[in-house]
Amino acid sequence: MTNYRRTRAPGATWFFTVNLASRHNNQLLLDQVDSLRDAFRYVKRRHPFDIKAVVILPDHLHTIWRLPAGDSNYSVRWGLIKGHFSRSIERGESLSASRLGRGERGLWQRRFWEHLIRDDEDFKQHVEYIHWNPVKHNWVKSAADWPYSSFHRYVEQGIYPQNWCGYDVEGVDGGE
Repeated sequence: MTNYRRTRAPGATWFFTVNLASRHNNQLLLDQVDSLRDAFRYVKRRHPFDIKAVVILPDHLHTIWRLPAGDSNYSVRWGLIKGHFSRSIERGESLSASRLGRGERGLWQRRFWEHLIRDDEDFKQHVEYIHWNPVKHNWVKSAADWPYSSFHRYVEQGIYPQNWCGYDVEGVDGGE
């Protein structure tokens, strides 16, 4: 078994990719987007963090968080978000023997991918990756057409024009 260790950096900014266990033809995150939003709000009240950018896709999500000074425990937050969301969803997913043995639901992949944001350019690239992701996956023709994204907040704040067309996503390590 691999000895997997996560980096700890209190107060840092992080990019995450979190996937459903079953990604084939799965629309769960969109079908249950209100439950997912509720899970985020629930956890943010108990373990604060700032969401700097986010996109919710049918079977996975990408987000950038900034944790409070002195706090590096993003794993607890993800566990609570996944758990709160899972408890709000009707059972019915197929479960492996391993998940049955642990009493787990089968909605989420156990792990998630994280990347410590290094500087302003790294932040900008990951924000653009997030906002371009629905286009990359051919869900829409334009980032403005995807409703489950912080792209619209960026437009309201004057950071992007409404007709922002993204960038060349080659070379950005999105964790997929």
